Amino acid sequence: MKQSSDPMSSKKPFRVFRGLPQLSMLVLILIINVINSPSFFNVTIQDGRLFGSIIDVFYRGVPVAILALGMTPVIATGGIDLSVGAVIAIAGAVTASLAQTDLAGWQIISLVLMTGLACGLWNGLLVAWLGIQPFVATLILMVSGRGMAQMITEGKILTFTNPAVDFISRSAFLTVPTAIIIMLAVLLMGWVLLRGTALGMFVEATGINRVASTNVGVKTGAVLTTVYMWCGFCAAIAGLIITSDIRGADANNAGLWLEMDAILAVVIGGTSLLGGRFSLGFSLLGALIIQAMNTGILVSGFKPELNYIVKALVVLAVLCAQSPALRIFMAKLGQKRRAAS
Repeated sequence: MKQSSDPMSSKKPFRVFRGLPQLSMLVLILIINVINSPSFFNVTIQDGRLFGSIIDVFYRGVPVAILALGMTPVIATGGIDLSVGAVIAIAGAVTASLAQTDLAGWQIISLVLMTGLACGLWNGLLVAWLGIQPFVATLILMVSGRGMAQMITEGKILTFTNPAVDFISRSAFLTVPTAIIIMLAVLLMGWVLLRGTALGMFVEATGINRVASTNVGVKTGAVLTTVYMWCGFCAAIAGLIITSDIRGADANNAGLWLEMDAILAVVIGGTSLLGGRFSLGFSLLGALIIQAMNTGILVSGFKPELNYIVKALVVLAVLCAQSPALRIFMAKLGQKRRAAS
């Protein structure tokens, strides 16, 4: 067969960078924030730390970002974890209780992280080995976990002063808040765990088709248990940061509704709720988009309640973009345009 002499046929099709929609959304939000508040990008140094609205986007977005990094592989398997807010409350209660003892800082942090792993293991066992739907399985800990946190604090708001715990969110390294550095460390840890090993491939395979993955030898039960433990581990880190920031534990309000922001961040990052392909970096970008909206609304003088409306519109837009029916429609429309040309 003769090859086509048309020079256009030899050109590779143009491909849009995968993260372009998320980056474009973040840039657009930042531009709107600057228009509403010209001093949005002003940065100062106080007490050896960077301060400013743009720094606040990163600093205040750390808990949701870390939750999103934990939630990403869970959603990639086709699951969900509604208990991360309650795990934050448990981690905060444990931190505040232990901070009042004579334990060393590393011992307190280790016990809190082990608590998060235990919560994740519980969810993983219910989902992977008992076959309970992830929504229902994690809802159990979502409800009971906050009660556990209240039992630990005896229904009180515990306050404390502990240099080791304070260091987590009240210190800085080269003027960069420590919490931001911890967020980047969790991102690196997640990348090593999920992309530096075959686990990430097994996660995507399980999310696409768990039965087929099991039939070809993937230990899907172990994969599911691992990702839920990772999610609980990240929730415990977020709990440590939040507790350190306020120097106290409020079992009623700590982590309240943050699970919704984490899920939204993962979805904005491009991970489908049906499971499959995922990206930790884009989930982190999704968390920054959410916090950029929150900070922009606050510095612009609008009521905080507007956040919920904006988030609802973003969810609607993302779900529409992920809709199979819309994709089929756009593909057919593209075919008609190519045929007409």
